[in-house]
Amino acid sequence: MLNDVIKNLLAEVADMTEIPVTGAFNIRSNGKSEGRNSTENIQIVPKENGSGIDIYIKANTKNENVHIPALITEAGVHDLVYNDFHIGENAEVTIVAGCGIHNCGNEESLHEGIHRFFVGKNAKVKYLEKHIGEGDGNGKRIINPQTHIVGEENSYLEMDTLQLKGVDSTNRVSSAKLAAGATVVIREKIMTHGDQYAETSFDVELEGTGSSAKLISRSVAKDHSRQLFRSKIVGNADCYGHSECDAIIMDDGIVAAEPEIVANDVDATLIHEAAIGKIAGDQLMKLMTLGLTEQEAEAQIINGFLK
Repeated sequence: MLNDVIKNLLAEVADMTEIPVTGAFNIRSNGKSEGRNSTENIQIVPKENGSGIDIYIKANTKNENVHIPALITEAGVHDLVYNDFHIGENAEVTIVAGCGIHNCGNEESLHEGIHRFFVGKNAKVKYLEKHIGEGDGNGKRIINPQTHIVGEENSYLEMDTLQLKGVDSTNRVSSAKLAAGATVVIREKIMTHGDQYAETSFDVELEGTGSSAKLISRSVAKDHSRQLFRSKIVGNADCYGHSECDAIIMDDGIVAAEPEIVANDVDATLIHEAAIGKIAGDQLMKLMTLGLTEQEAEAQIINGFLK
């Protein structure tokens, strides 16, 4: 039986409120399994050392989901997990991950999730990952996710990440190595406040002809919070890569962007775009003339920007 804190975290990060009775899932809480289930086409196998799971998705699997949320509800927990996804040829699957930390103590709570994706030929993956922190304790809530992707020919992986509240520190690392015709699309949305810190690193190698990558980051830094965005796209063939960083700074927030593109082939097309600045005054004035306060107008603009 799940307690109310775990239920609330599950609802926030994975749109779940109870342990399901069907479908593929693995629920991790304070470093231990709260529930696990496999299906005919999706097998979830715990690693022998207990440090994570292997998820095997059969070739030609269509329109199935797997949920793998990780939760921490105690202070002083340091959780390190390795999850490997083996996606068979021609499979189409949605993977819902995410981490929630509820810390009401004085010791820091830390989750580090290292996920590797081995995406077979012509497979399509949608990967959703949401991170939140909550609790009224003084202990920090730290989430450090890693996502490493190997895409075989004509594979496609789309990754959406969201972190809008409560996480004191995060170091987000993503990498991809793509064969001919393979595509990866990664979108992240981050908001920091107080003294929070968020760092993002993307590292993509476009190895095959027709491979492509699109990296999109949108962020808001409030109060004294700080953010660092790094991206590197290396084109080793006739390929296409595009990275984009858009950020709003408020109060004394700081955002830095460090893009890098490397073309090792004459037919590689690589692009980077970045825009960092405050909310435009005319946007605020337009909304305030409609009856909103300045704070309400700011909230509307931010919600639209991060939508």
